[in-house]
Amino acid sequence: RTLTVVSDPPNEEEESSTGSILESCGLLPAVAVCFISHESLRPADREASLGCFRKMGDPITEYTTRLQQQEREIRSLSAEIESLKNPQNLSPSPRLDELRDENTKLKYRLNILKRGLQEERTTHCGKSMMNINLRLQEIFGEAIRASCPELDNPPLSVAPNQQAKFGDYQCNSAMAMAQMLKARGMKINPREIAEKIIQNLPDNELIQKTEIAGPGFINIHLKRTIVSKLLSNLLINGVQPPPLASPKRVVVDFSSPNIAKEMHVGHLRSTIIGESMCRLFEFLGYDVVRLNHVGDWGTQFGMLIAHLQDKFPDYQTSSPPIGDLQAFYKESKKRFDEEEDFKKRAYQCVVRLQSKEPDFIKAWNLICDVSRREFQKVYDCLDIQIVERGESFYQDMMTKVVKEFEDKGLVELDEGRKIVFAPGQSIPLTVVKSDGGYTYDTSDLAALHHRLFTEKADIIIYVTDSGQATHFQVVFAAAQMIGWYNPQVTRVEHAGFGVVLGEDKKKFKTRSGDTVRLMDLLEEGLKRAMDKLKEKERDKVLTPEELTKAQRSVAFGCIKYADLSHNRINDYVFSFDKMLDDRGNTAAYLLYAFTRIRSIARLANIDEATLRKAAETSEVLLDHEKEWKLGKCILRFPEILQKILDDLLLHTLCDYLYELATTFTEFYDSCYCVEKDRQTGEVVKINMWRMLLCEATAAIMAKCFDILGINPVGRM
Repeated sequence: RTLTVVSDPPNEEEESSTGSILESCGLLPAVAVCFISHESLRPADREASLGCFRKMGDPITEYTTRLQQQEREIRSLSAEIESLKNPQNLSPSPRLDELRDENTKLKYRLNILKRGLQEERTTHCGKSMMNINLRLQEIFGEAIRASCPELDNPPLSVAPNQQAKFGDYQCNSAMAMAQMLKARGMKINPREIAEKIIQNLPDNELIQKTEIAGPGFINIHLKRTIVSKLLSNLLINGVQPPPLASPKRVVVDFSSPNIAKEMHVGHLRSTIIGESMCRLFEFLGYDVVRLNHVGDWGTQFGMLIAHLQDKFPDYQTSSPPIGDLQAFYKESKKRFDEEEDFKKRAYQCVVRLQSKEPDFIKAWNLICDVSRREFQKVYDCLDIQIVERGESFYQDMMTKVVKEFEDKGLVELDEGRKIVFAPGQSIPLTVVKSDGGYTYDTSDLAALHHRLFTEKADIIIYVTDSGQATHFQVVFAAAQMIGWYNPQVTRVEHAGFGVVLGEDKKKFKTRSGDTVRLMDLLEEGLKRAMDKLKEKERDKVLTPEELTKAQRSVAFGCIKYADLSHNRINDYVFSFDKMLDDRGNTAAYLLYAFTRIRSIARLANIDEATLRKAAETSEVLLDHEKEWKLGKCILRFPEILQKILDDLLLHTLCDYLYELATTFTEFYDSCYCVEKDRQTGEVVKINMWRMLLCEATAAIMAKCFDILGINPVGRM
């Protein structure tokens, strides 16, 4: 077959292009191509040949036309390339001028929008508090990327300056960037990088000036006007959290005592820490589910039910008067260990309970109810809100969970047990015992599955002692292995804590060696708090009702704060004497300090309406160094919360609260808020901007107390 093409013979480049087209059409290699120049045909023959091709209506005509079009485009592009090589031949393009004009207008509008955004941040700020550190990171992040575009992920480090004389914040990225560039063979002095960063800082509402210090530190000085406006915003709108990017659901598993056992001092930390975490997430706008994963299922209920049947045979018709459940548990355990017949009957009771026979379910509920009433006494004292969802809740889900692991080939048999090895973990999970029963491993897997797929949680926090860290590590690894969640998307975390020690640095126990009952501890706290208040003669100035409120506030506040003010990862020494001391970083000191701050306006006869009007109309002056220091400290609150959100270490909030109280004391000692006549004691002058600083301090302290679960009273 020969394809005759009426066209000019192609050059070398065009011939290659033509070949490719014919090959894609399926005409090569079976087709021979013959090119006939238009000029070699007579006019009549030329028209006849073209007419012949038009009539054929076959692919050859179509491809020939396309080939000619490509040849024209190639010639056009070649001519354009040649003209670009000679700029003097180029004529001005009207369209290019139009685009340049439009670009200038867009840049102008963009600058107006940026200035408007800065104005919005400085004067309005919404109702939310600005996270100054985060905003500085945005500003410096943009400058750092512009300074070193060759670095894919340049380090960003902005923190409050530890020495006020050097500025308010500090960016320490230049040194780390120099190290990264050095690793790439580029040796640049960190100070040069710091200079580049400063040159590339975008226009912003926060920074007054910057200075380079030492090897490349960038000291940042804030504008006093913006700090003043942010304080006014706080006073007008109240303590509002920074806006949440997207609403998220958080499940916090905490407290988790065992049914039929007293809550002891070991449950104190989980209960206090978990409650405070929930309060933090709630304040920040998260949807929080507080879960109490109580131990309400298992073989121990067999012996408890068998003992109940023997001791209170009429339990089904009249409620058994179980006064001391701990003693009841010890009695049943003693019989289980010593009486073989009782032990056999206890196992039978377990089987009948698991079969959900009505009489045994009723006995089980009776025992659970006695425990719940005791637990609630503790929760009422500590103001704990929690939903019980014990191990029994997940019983029916365990079979499906085990089957899912089996269906995916992840279950191994080991001496009759069914076990699951997770990647990187040396210890397996036992999902089914050799007798066919389920385990804590199975229960925790089922609970995690329910929280991920039914609760649809974005964040799941387990607050238990650090001794369970390995267990949860394996459970989380197994859940990731089976594909339940991606840790890059869903945050599942064990927030472990150390043990409570006595003043002898050993595990906190009674003199007889028993575990300390939590209710006994709380009652002792109430007694000591009252003694402290009477020592300060508060009983002579407070009404009986006010005294009782102050007693509960001091007792339970001190117990909570003593726990939360220590890094939860470490063990801590429980000491009533230390926690009730009104000096140093204790709840007693902070509660008294808060009460004093609140009393300043009252003693000056300034009501809330007057303070609010002043906040709306008066500028918060920050000329004195102690005013400036206090103003900045107040506004660090959002960045403190962000840090806790990242690492779940609540002692950071306690440290901040103590710093705020001591910074206020420095301010109050140096700056007169209310000036009085020395002879008459009458108020002669009120410095309203300083009164506003008092009010802002009290507002932040009140929110800190709320997150910590501490209830300050009006008078102490």
